[in-house]
Amino acid sequence: MEGVELRLGTHDFRFDCTLPQGRIIAIAGPSGSGKSTFLNLLAGFEQPDRGRILLAGQDVSGLHPAERPVSLVFQDNNLFAHLDLFTNVGLGISPSLKLSKEDRERVSEALARVGLPGFEKRKPGTLSGGERQRAAFARALVRDKPILLLDEPFAALDPGLRSGMVELLKALHRETGNTVLIVSHDPAEVRRLADHAVFIDGGTIKLAAPVKIFLETDGIPALTTFLQH
Repeated sequence: MEGVELRLGTHDFRFDCTLPQGRIIAIAGPSGSGKSTFLNLLAGFEQPDRGRILLAGQDVSGLHPAERPVSLVFQDNNLFAHLDLFTNVGLGISPSLKLSKEDRERVSEALARVGLPGFEKRKPGTLSGGERQRAAFARALVRDKPILLLDEPFAALDPGLRSGMVELLKALHRETGNTVLIVSHDPAEVRRLADHAVFIDGGTIKLAAPVKIFLETDGIPALTTFLQH
């Protein structure tokens, strides 16, 4: 982000950073600090008033969300309750569900990779929270975009499930080599998962650094509070 500025209501956001490609990057900060706004700017759901957003060297500032090289997984997984998992995941390839034989195989392979083989005909309402989040991961996988944005994807899961999802994300990242940005409220999750971390407070980036430096930084009171959480 180069000189990105945005005003939403009475809140001002100013973001300037360069983040590494092919890494897992944690986005941390107090509630209301601008973490989701940061992701929404990258995804194209918010447009900056000033500045430029570059993804893999391409200026995407004016591009529609569908034209950007990103996939998103939200906290509530955004599955359609009336559609089976095959259809939910297939929508990641084609919103009109015009799927080739190869596309249909990709859907089944993606479900298998996230630990849901044979779940194609299941409806979201018959699944656990962890299984629904796995299905959302499968939909992101079939989109096959180089950047994956995760907005607190594990927040609603119990600690055991959350740990399993963290390991799944790390395994998928090793396979794909994509760039992952994950909003997290959990310093233990940052330690286990991230290569790089960004701390946002009051609508600005206070620190963007490799995770070892991030975890050892003093002098930012809100960051110290976060790490002691």
